[in-house]
Amino acid sequence: MDNDYIRRISDEKLELLLRAKGAVLIEGPKWCGKTRSAEEKANSALYLQDPDTTKSNLITAKTKPSLLLTGETPRLLDEWQDAPELWNAVRFAVDKRRLKGQFILTGSVIPTKTDIMHSGTGRIARMKMRTMSSYEIGDSTGEVSLADLFDGGTDIEGKSDLSMEKLAFAINRGGWPAAARETDEKIAFAIAVDYLEAVANEDISKADGIFKNPDRVKMLIRSLSRNISGEARTSTILNDLKANDESLSHVTIDQYIDALKAIFVIEDLPAWSAKLRSRTAIRTTSKRHFTDPSIAAASLRATPKRLLADFNTFGFLFESLCIRDMRIYSESIDGRVYHYRDKNDLEVDAIIQLTDGRWGAIEIKMGASEIEDAAENLLKLKKNIDTESMNEPSFLMVLTGTEYALQMKNGVLIVPLGCLKN
Repeated sequence: MDNDYIRRISDEKLELLLRAKGAVLIEGPKWCGKTRSAEEKANSALYLQDPDTTKSNLITAKTKPSLLLTGETPRLLDEWQDAPELWNAVRFAVDKRRLKGQFILTGSVIPTKTDIMHSGTGRIARMKMRTMSSYEIGDSTGEVSLADLFDGGTDIEGKSDLSMEKLAFAINRGGWPAAARETDEKIAFAIAVDYLEAVANEDISKADGIFKNPDRVKMLIRSLSRNISGEARTSTILNDLKANDESLSHVTIDQYIDALKAIFVIEDLPAWSAKLRSRTAIRTTSKRHFTDPSIAAASLRATPKRLLADFNTFGFLFESLCIRDMRIYSESIDGRVYHYRDKNDLEVDAIIQLTDGRWGAIEIKMGASEIEDAAENLLKLKKNIDTESMNEPSFLMVLTGTEYALQMKNGVLIVPLGCLKN
């Protein structure tokens, strides 16, 4: 075990799944640390992108894939989608061995369905890994636990040392493990820029094997970045891009967006379905988000200095930073993150709902001046929910870029991002 390894929140889930299933598939964006986390648990490994052995491994995978599964378990099959034959070989080996924790597969691309004969249900567990959260990196003190809030522990206190300058840097650096300990703004920003270049020039075309124009990819990501944390439809994005490329069509944009989703660059925030007291219709459009806020910052060239001079853009990217963290924290306690908006335009930035039905509502406000209005918005939502059909909210929270964690007299929690953990 490497003493330099930064333990991840997802490690606990990986350990659990290895005890429960014959194999575990870790999916997520390139560079998010999938391989490194898997190596901490694996006792042997096959690296399909090792240039010294790639050709022979691919030939073996097509002729006798079982040979590539030989090794001490758990055996890591890194970037398995490069040899899709391995999926069925793993499934068959798990059936024959009847043992837990045999294989760990990692993948940065969702392969096409035709590459896989069987789903792997019951044999291969899936888990999504993301970039690092503020708590994992050390930007958050972790004094407020999301799990504790769901268990009724709303008597909170804490103090964040994340200033506006540090928040701007956190957005630029992102959660990439390679940048986790980086303190130089230019170096940290360069890592996100390099990721964006790799996506545009190489990775996106691997999603479906169809070449995609790198300049178009960059323009699309830039347009999505300008609409981050919003509900921009494809038609809006298309109109934005047509100013520079009249030949673009709705179909082309959809293909590019699907490819970016397949390589875990785009991860939109779905709308929450709630049962309301009234017949108010709930809007179902997803909000635009990337898997990490640094992707948008890199695309817009929004350095910390530029963010501090443009608080409008800063606010949208801060919301995206918060959504990233809440996704990581909530998934570790069997929850998912949504957003809420109804036809009367009552909007709440985030809803976390656990698989057992418990839920909490969160408004995201970077500064202190908006906290009172945000709290009123949360209380309005609470009144609208049909609590005979659904649970009362476990908590109402304003997630902020401010300093102190506390509970307001109306029961709403004020929680700085720099105090939150899973």
